[in-house]
Amino acid sequence: MSKRDFRNVSDFSTEEIRQVFRMASELKREVPTKRFTPRLKGKVLAMIFEKPSLRTRCTFEIAMIQMGGSAIYLGPSEIGLGTRESVYDVAKNLERWFDLVMVRTFAQDNIEQLARHCALPVINALSDRAHPCQAMADFFTILEKRGSLDGFRLAYLGDGNNICNSLIEVSARLGCEIRVAGPREYMPPEDVLERAQAEAARTGARILVTTDPAEALDGAEAIYTDVWASMGQEAEADRRREIFLPYQLNVAMARHARPGAWIMHDLPAHRGEEITDDVLDSPRAIIFDQAENRLHVQKAIMVFLDELRG
Repeated sequence: MSKRDFRNVSDFSTEEIRQVFRMASELKREVPTKRFTPRLKGKVLAMIFEKPSLRTRCTFEIAMIQMGGSAIYLGPSEIGLGTRESVYDVAKNLERWFDLVMVRTFAQDNIEQLARHCALPVINALSDRAHPCQAMADFFTILEKRGSLDGFRLAYLGDGNNICNSLIEVSARLGCEIRVAGPREYMPPEDVLERAQAEAARTGARILVTTDPAEALDGAEAIYTDVWASMGQEAEADRRREIFLPYQLNVAMARHARPGAWIMHDLPAHRGEEITDDVLDSPRAIIFDQAENRLHVQKAIMVFLDELRG
C-alpha cells in the first residue's frame, strides 16, 4: 500500500467521498455511548498551525483522543514553514516521528511541498486555495438532514475563496448543483471552475457562476456564505465590505431561495457583515451541525488515509 494525501477534495474519488461519509456516520454513532473504537491506537498526529482556529484544533485533537491516538500542536513559533526551516526539512523530520500530518496554513504550496516530500499522509486543514475538510463536513451535514444528495442545489454568496473552491469541487464530484454569486472581480479561479466543469460532465453536476444573487438563490435548498475578508486580507476589509454589501445574507435575500432553505456558514462569522443575526440565529441555520460534523468527517478522513497506508 502507498500513502495518500488530502490536499484538495479532488484527491478523493466520488466513491471514496461516499466511503468517508459512511465511515463518518458510523463513527458519529459512537459518541453518545462514549465507547470509541481505537482505530488510531498508538498513532500520533502532527498539527501544524500557521493560522489560529477554534474548530480545526479542537476537532482534530479530540478525534485523535477518541480514537486512541494523540496529537501534538505545532504553532508558527515552533516551525515557521519555509522561513525558520525549509518545508523539505520539516517534512523529513516529521516522517521520522509521526503517523499523520495536518496543516492549517496560508499558501497552498506549503501543503503541496509537504505532501511531496513527506512519507506520511498530509491533510489540508485550510489553505488560501482550499478548505476540503470543511466542505466535506458541509455536504455530510446536508446528507444527514436530507437523506440523499440527489438533486441537491446549493447557493453560495460572496467571495470566491478557499471554501467556495472546495464546495464547488465536492458538488462536481457528487453530481450536485452549486450556484455561486459574487462580484465579478472576486469569482472563483478559472482553473478551479474548469476542472469542476470537466468533472461535472461525468457526474451530471451543474455549476453556475453569476453576479446576480437572486439567480443563484433561485430554487436553492441551502444558502452558504463566508467572511468577506479572510485572515491575511485585513487591509482590504473596508474596501471589500463596500463591494460585497449587495451579497449580504439577510432576511430579504434569503426569501429568493426555497422556503425553509438551510443557512450555512463555516465560521467564524462577522455578524452584521456577510450575514445578519436574524438569519444566523434562525431555526434554519445549521452552522453548529456543520461545526460538529468536522469532528466526525475528519476522523473518517484520517482513518481512511491511515488504512490505505497500511
